[in-house]
Amino acid sequence: MTNDSTQARYETWLSDPVIDLATKDELRAIAGDEKELRDRFYRELEFGTGGLRGVMGAGTNRLNAYTVGKATQGLANWLLDNRVEGKGLSVVIAYDSRNNSAEFALDTALVLAGNGIKAYLFKELRPTPQLSFAVRDLDASGGIVITASHNPPEYNGYKAYGADGCQLIPEDAEQVIASIAAIDSFGAIKRANRQSAESEGLLVWLGENEDRRYMETVVGESLNQKLLQGELGDRFGIVFTPLHGTGNKPVRDALSGAGFRNVLVVREQEMPDGYFSTVKSPNPEEREAFELAIELAKKEAADIIIGTDPDADRMGAVVKDGNGEYVVLTGNQSGALMVHYKLSTLKERGLLPDNGVVIKTIVTSEMGADIARSYGMSVENTLTGFKYIGEKMTAYEKNKDRAFLFGYEESYGYLSGTYARDKDAVVASLLISEAAAYYSSQGKTLYDVLEELYKQHGYYLEALESRTLKGFDGVQKIGAIMEDWRSNPPVDINGVRIVSVQDYGSGLDGLRPENVLKYGLEDGSWFCLRPSGTEPKIKIYFGVKKESADTSAAALQQLRQTVMSRVDGLA
Repeated sequence: MTNDSTQARYETWLSDPVIDLATKDELRAIAGDEKELRDRFYRELEFGTGGLRGVMGAGTNRLNAYTVGKATQGLANWLLDNRVEGKGLSVVIAYDSRNNSAEFALDTALVLAGNGIKAYLFKELRPTPQLSFAVRDLDASGGIVITASHNPPEYNGYKAYGADGCQLIPEDAEQVIASIAAIDSFGAIKRANRQSAESEGLLVWLGENEDRRYMETVVGESLNQKLLQGELGDRFGIVFTPLHGTGNKPVRDALSGAGFRNVLVVREQEMPDGYFSTVKSPNPEEREAFELAIELAKKEAADIIIGTDPDADRMGAVVKDGNGEYVVLTGNQSGALMVHYKLSTLKERGLLPDNGVVIKTIVTSEMGADIARSYGMSVENTLTGFKYIGEKMTAYEKNKDRAFLFGYEESYGYLSGTYARDKDAVVASLLISEAAAYYSSQGKTLYDVLEELYKQHGYYLEALESRTLKGFDGVQKIGAIMEDWRSNPPVDINGVRIVSVQDYGSGLDGLRPENVLKYGLEDGSWFCLRPSGTEPKIKIYFGVKKESADTSAAALQQLRQTVMSRVDGLA
């Protein structure tokens, strides 16, 4: 049975004169479906760690023109309340290839214009990292990108950025949330019409000039362009798939700009497609997303395969193993390889700064950290979410006490360079391809280099499990799982004693409070439970380090089985 608040929200939408007839017809069609009504109206779609993200459709717990408009009006009110005297307000807007992304982006721009805030809107789909760059490049007050990353096709989302090009940090996000909550009707949303917004200079379209500045900056992160000017640039083969997203043009331009001349694109996945019709999920973390790319790579004997997600902020790489078979690198492995490549190159040239720092998240492998420390660099940990890495970068820039070198997450997000404050699959595609070409010139594959790093630093092995629990019931189950582990922490796992329990709920190690539990075992293994901030999931991370690949694999399997049996028993 639907509760009173759910029913009241539903009836409010049906009676609201602002809401269009098509939306009301959609809602009337589900009048007798209590489960569907509850899922659509049991809450307001939350402006969380990644802004808004949800299934598209009618309702308060759905992404639609009304929830997007309300969020934008709230953001506009916050910007107006915090404006610097004498400086105009402006916001850059980008969008990905998802269904309705272009429409949501234009509507967002017109709401901003209706509030007297200049909106810079890209003419076509653009990567999320380019949005972050453009906010900084145009000295804008903030940014918005319409994307749901690699979520299923029925999802879309809305991410908000501050003036430094970083996603809003929690303190600012909380103020925006309060501003959104204060809007009591859709009638309070101010919208300009497109013609007047353009004529008054409140809607400005971005195109080639901004693309060129971004691309020049990304290519500037190349470490070995001279190497590719010879026959290696012709010989080294790359297969690339944008997985129907925004990465197609910028990744190819970056690779070409650095000197790669043998780049093949998976034609079936080249063009934007909001249904992502050739894959189950447009996620470069999953081997299934690379099936067409691997077929092409085998046919063409490619040296490396690169894939990017729909908004091109995550990058996955596929390389040949010792048997010549294509294997998907984990985010931790790709990150460790890029850290090693960049730091070793800088060291060889005498360019490693004394105050250099690599930043990673608390659920990212310690392998990259060990590599960074072996080069004399410091390592900092953040909570999960690249905004925390970006926040530290901005602090370094302000204080001039650290030199940022590389930041990454295990979830396939990387950044080299200080031009943006979000992960960038374009620069990551360039850097890992360049590393692969460089080692190829020495007769090695990236897999060979990874084995060398394991022998030097230990056989690190990690894994991620997730459980999707949708809707109202799913939220309750995720909460119950976290509460059970928090209230009843294990004493040991498979006879190995638990030696540390890190509950980040109250804040630890100078980090903000977050609903995360991390357990450390006596043998150096660890696991961590964390509800996703952007998806209806609970994620469980695992890490081990042993003396060989086989012993690490066995230890990881036992750890996963024991922990997941308890999680699944509660789910």
